[in-house]
Amino acid sequence: MDDATTDVIQGTLDMLILKTLSLEPMHGFGIARRVEQISRGVFKVNPGSLLTALQRLERAGWLDSEWRQTENSRRAKFYWLTRAGKKQLEVETAEWARRAGAIARLLKVEG
Repeated sequence: MDDATTDVIQGTLDMLILKTLSLEPMHGFGIARRVEQISRGVFKVNPGSLLTALQRLERAGWLDSEWRQTENSRRAKFYWLTRAGKKQLEVETAEWARRAGAIARLLKVEG
């Protein structure tokens, strides 16, 4: 993907984080790596944007966190979804499904 943009579309980062953490608790680097893997390189998460988003989601009560050892014996902050975060993921998923459907219809008309 040499010339293609890999920036996360504005508004999607929260949903991508929530979805990624619905699978298991992870540290920031693991979240960024998983998003890139799952999107097959379409989305790359800027570390600064990720940290800001994680802090915002934690303040909103959608994530909880604690410091733990990584698989490489390093200290990292691990995040996981709270009950409120699971509900928010449902809201975000439904909203993005609605938006994606609208875009698909527009592309079909245009094409």
